[in-house]
Amino acid sequence: MSALEIEGAVKQFGGLTAVDNVSFSLERGEIVGLLGPNGSGKTTLINLVSGALPATSGQIRLNGLSLTGMRRDKIARAGIARTFQLVRVLPSLSLTENVMITAVFGRKAHWGSEARKVAARSLEMVGLGDRASLAAADLTYIDQKRLELARALAGEPEILLLDEWLAGLNPTELAEGVALIRKLHDNGLTILMVEHIIDAVRALCPRVVVMNSGRLIADETTQKALSDPQVISAYLGGEVDA
Repeated sequence: MSALEIEGAVKQFGGLTAVDNVSFSLERGEIVGLLGPNGSGKTTLINLVSGALPATSGQIRLNGLSLTGMRRDKIARAGIARTFQLVRVLPSLSLTENVMITAVFGRKAHWGSEARKVAARSLEMVGLGDRASLAAADLTYIDQKRLELARALAGEPEILLLDEWLAGLNPTELAEGVALIRKLHDNGLTILMVEHIIDAVRALCPRVVVMNSGRLIADETTQKALSDPQVISAYLGGEVDA
């Protein structure tokens, strides 16, 4: 049984079909890139998996459990966590308090001192352990991204959805971000990551799925996809170095 199964997912907004009969699966422990041009439906698909939006039709399953129609808090309890394109932190709260919220409402529903321990562990994993008492408002952009990732990890997910988490980073920060995602994957986390930075995709993802105009146009190895004329035409707009 696959860890995550997406079968015939459709999302319509009035007359617009943002996700059009998309099907693919992730095996446990896999890291897969979700590629496509802006407006191709990638974030909408992530929203369907995480429960931020209800699917119009189709099935989404986690370890065989249907998530379709389930509330987002129930989906989080089942083992799905995500980050967002725009960083969403609570600026007036400390880093620990930000992360404890997810520990309380995540898969194992920790409270009190246990939630604090989970928060401390999650902050340590992303390199913020020594700044746990700071207010989130005092963080740089990259560290706010680390904090958001810590919040996702505090939910102790089986599947982590990263929506352009590496976007906006300078080269040094990007290398650190790639190393952090690799460490999480090496620790056994299953990851689906929306990403536009091709070097990061090459470094992290042996396999990619590619969307265009709401439809899946490729599901293959990264090397093969990045030399696929259909993918190059739709997404990259020209020749890609092998």
